[in-house]
Amino acid sequence: MWWKELLFTALYTGYFPRMPGTAASLFAMLLYMIGYCVFGGSIVWINALVVGIMLYPGVRLGDSGERFFGKKDPPQIVLDEVLGYMIAVLFHPFSWTTAVLAFFIFRITDILKPWPTRRLQSIDGGLGVMIDDWVAGAYTSVIVFGIRSAMTAFGLVVP
Repeated sequence: MWWKELLFTALYTGYFPRMPGTAASLFAMLLYMIGYCVFGGSIVWINALVVGIMLYPGVRLGDSGERFFGKKDPPQIVLDEVLGYMIAVLFHPFSWTTAVLAFFIFRITDILKPWPTRRLQSIDGGLGVMIDDWVAGAYTSVIVFGIRSAMTAFGLVVP
């Protein structure tokens, strides 16, 4: 079971004493940035592959995490934040600006839980653990696209 704990706590970032979700989102952003440094522009495709592969196992790991901690959606399960961030940057070409902007917008969206995110969180089991962050990631992606488009329309350089 130790390897499941390692995964659903995102390499134990879920055990940060304060704001474990933010710690896990920061961890996801750093993974994404390091991935870019190692793989270059291919990180966009690698990220897409990882997200696609991890959706179902993420739900199962959410189930395992709830059993492990003995309660619904405990704060130590942060794999959902990692996948949510990866979804937030999924359809964007890599840029440092986008990576950081997505981090902040994702955290705000995940904390505020706009409709229907809060309702989705009440789904039982691992799906309920994961899906609210997947939707927050999708919202973030749309918001980042809007900001980048507006910046381009106003002639601002978006590195």
